[in-house]
Amino acid sequence: MISLKHKKILFLSVSFFKYERAIAKRLTELGAEVDFYDERPSNSNFSKGIIRLNKRLYQSQITKYYNAILDEIKNKKYNYFLLIKGEAIPFFFLEKIKELNPEMEMIYYNFDPLKEYPNLISNLKYFDRKITFEYDDSVKYGLNFRPLFYLDEYKNLNQNSKAFEYDIVFIGSAHTDRYIVGEEVKAKADALNLKTFFYYYAMGKVAFRIKKLIDKNLKKFDNNKLSFEKLNHQQIIDYYQKSKSVLDINKPFQYGLTIRTFEVLASGRKLITANTDIKNYPFYNPKNILVLDRENIQLNAEFFKKDFEPLDKEALHMMSLDSFIECLFISNQDDYWNQYR
Repeated sequence: MISLKHKKILFLSVSFFKYERAIAKRLTELGAEVDFYDERPSNSNFSKGIIRLNKRLYQSQITKYYNAILDEIKNKKYNYFLLIKGEAIPFFFLEKIKELNPEMEMIYYNFDPLKEYPNLISNLKYFDRKITFEYDDSVKYGLNFRPLFYLDEYKNLNQNSKAFEYDIVFIGSAHTDRYIVGEEVKAKADALNLKTFFYYYAMGKVAFRIKKLIDKNLKKFDNNKLSFEKLNHQQIIDYYQKSKSVLDINKPFQYGLTIRTFEVLASGRKLITANTDIKNYPFYNPKNILVLDRENIQLNAEFFKKDFEPLDKEALHMMSLDSFIECLFISNQDDYWNQYR
């Protein structure tokens, strides 16, 4: 068991489906004293969009927000600073917290490709430990490599195949070519008489309309198949429990594994994925994981007839949130995650 007893952690993270809250909670359970702040001043669609496009247009709000944080923590001493992603965080804040805590270890984790967010590269110089979920970025920028994780509530769902209502479930936000790939998979599944459930989600109607004007892939989207209500973890787990397999569609330029990958496999459910790089991971098993060719999507009927092969204890542990935290704060795991590269 990891121990962070009496360690004081300043933790800032972009909001990502409340996983940041789960990390903060687990750090506290492991004995740490955690001060958590959202990395963005606001999570409105407008503020997220303007930070992503040109955060200088939002600079006064960012400066005000981070000065307020500095005012709250100026008399505190920390052992660690953890930043996840860092789209909005200003350089003056990173410099000031290190000045206030010269012995503090600075830890950075990123779960998006740096070629999609090149502005994040300039943050790297401030950190002692730098970790990414994207293998190519780890090589190019000299970072440690560590994929994402699953939360314990996803682990080992009831595997009684008689209870399955679906052969394939897809739950995901609407972006890039997800709809195109998803609909092709559904058509192939229908031809094999497989039962499916697809749930496409968007953050807001106005934001989606704007994205649809810009992104040629989204122009093909049938709005009747889109929901603006986000499913919570328990609702997602309920669908997993009813399904033989789960479809995961990564962004076409992203090879780091989505968090859905780990949740699905920890749940004891088969995974169908468009991410070909999954073949380079220690837990890859073609009996559990069907890898799609985006340009020529095919489903193998035999894949759905056989039961999921349980993961070994080491793989299940290494994919866990505790292992993720251990990699961030204790020691890197490059030897494990890179063993099949």
